[in-house]
Amino acid sequence: MSLAALFTLAVLVAAFAALALTSVAVDAVLVGALIALLLTGVIDAESAFAGFANPGVITIAALYVVVAGLRDTGATQMLAARVLRKPRSIAHAQTQLVVPTAILSAFLNNTPVVAALIPAVSDWCRKHGMSASQLMMPLSFAAILGGTCTLIGTSTNLLVNSLLVQQGLDDGLGMFELAWIGLPITVLGTALMIGAGHWLLPDRTPALDRMDNPREYSVEMMVAAGGPLEGQTIEEAGLRQLPGMYLAEIERDGHILPAVSPREPLQGEDRLVFVGIVDSVVHLHKTRGLVPATEQIFKLDTPRRARVLIEAVVSHSCPLVGQTIREGGFRGLYHAVVLAVARDGARIRRKIGDIVLQPGDTLLLEARPSFAAQQRHSRDFFLVSTIEGSHPPQHQRAYAAIGIIALLVISVAVGLIDILHGALASAVLMVLTGCCSLGSVRKTLDWSLLVAIGAAIGIGAAVQQTGLAETIAQAFVGLAGSSSYAALTGLFVSTVLISSIVTNNAAAVIMFPIAVTLAHGASQSAMPYAIVVVIAASASFLTPIGYQTNLMVYGPGGYRFTDFLRLGAPLTLLVGVITIGLVPWVWPLTG
Repeated sequence: MSLAALFTLAVLVAAFAALALTSVAVDAVLVGALIALLLTGVIDAESAFAGFANPGVITIAALYVVVAGLRDTGATQMLAARVLRKPRSIAHAQTQLVVPTAILSAFLNNTPVVAALIPAVSDWCRKHGMSASQLMMPLSFAAILGGTCTLIGTSTNLLVNSLLVQQGLDDGLGMFELAWIGLPITVLGTALMIGAGHWLLPDRTPALDRMDNPREYSVEMMVAAGGPLEGQTIEEAGLRQLPGMYLAEIERDGHILPAVSPREPLQGEDRLVFVGIVDSVVHLHKTRGLVPATEQIFKLDTPRRARVLIEAVVSHSCPLVGQTIREGGFRGLYHAVVLAVARDGARIRRKIGDIVLQPGDTLLLEARPSFAAQQRHSRDFFLVSTIEGSHPPQHQRAYAAIGIIALLVISVAVGLIDILHGALASAVLMVLTGCCSLGSVRKTLDWSLLVAIGAAIGIGAAVQQTGLAETIAQAFVGLAGSSSYAALTGLFVSTVLISSIVTNNAAAVIMFPIAVTLAHGASQSAMPYAIVVVIAASASFLTPIGYQTNLMVYGPGGYRFTDFLRLGAPLTLLVGVITIGLVPWVWPLTG
């Protein structure tokens, strides 16, 4: 082994140790490793930074924009509301969740899909008294499994596909070519989760759910005339068991309907009075078919999609103390609209405009994001804070967003356009049609993930150029002997172990040159070896740090580090057996 190969191996070992034993961010560790290889001359600058211009990386970034359009239009929540119904049991709830998640993740990048579904699942759990720990992990695992079914399902698929094309090993994977492996492991994997989840998943409450929110707002919403909620009952509309909130009364044609029955049908322009915590108020404002009852929101100059919800506590020196919100001209003075008021945990039985402001009142406002910065040091308010993720969805563009993603899937599937150009075109359409804004795009892009992938590609190039890949491949051959199945098994296990420490993308890029060298050394096709790397890198169920969706559900599910091993180990074993058994049959070793 050459000195450069030894140094590359040392850098890899150090990077893996840093990721396993410290809390340093993955992108920082991988960029540091890449810089070490560059400064020591192991790899040249062109090869080191080629990963940041890799078509796979660009495609992943474009798909984040596409999912931002689905999220900002409320399309994701709309689809989730149609499948997440009242469950009969935890197994029934898991079935409702994992099946559509796996299907959705097959056609969208699974990471932003999980990001969009976590709030919906959290609300669903609170609404029906279920433990989030029994649903969050299945959400992540189903997204991972579903992502193995198509070319665009995971970033790993896109990366390895681009590497295959760049090295002239293949013309590119077809849209559904991976389904030969992905579909069996998804069907059997989800069956395992649903069947054995009762014993393998913990039942605990996240720390965040143990804390009560002392602020209860009185908020008025109106049923949009001709909207999707008109004609539905309170229960059918999902407004009966909101977490931390209850429907106090309905005002209809000047008459008050107290103690509303869950079977009461909604009518257009019904004024609904809710009392509850801020998280549920945000949920109401994102519910398709409900609009704030105050007409003041339509008088602000800023478009609704550019506004956010802000909490502000009224101080003694506020000039509007002692006046009603309407008489004081709150909107004209602050360029913000009061949506709800919280006062000492008691319900305020007045319409928003008729509430007389008092010191200590907590106001829930809709305003432009700059309001928080402008008023943070104002004497009018004690405290001003923006509520994250509170931009009102553009419901009227939901079907446009769904149409764009459907067009992308169909165009790539029938070969009208390649995945890179299709993803870029879809991202542009999302912005041009107003499904998402440029500001939303900037916040949606996971820059740390993109940087980590780009750095990992550079490290993978060093592994190949220094001969380290060939050395490791020869070690595999020696251990496997003449058995190709043993070599594929060793490759699968090694990739899984590496992806459990670093990200799945980094593991795929590092192991890809080893797989290719291993195939060439055995005078066999590189395709089956590359496919094993693709599946093994995605089959990262053993630890929360191995796959970004695992890390995303770690906190909301209230998990401990070892919880992933309980369900992840048998799931990994199942995926490994299916993969090693089917890959050589679908992609012949001598092809």
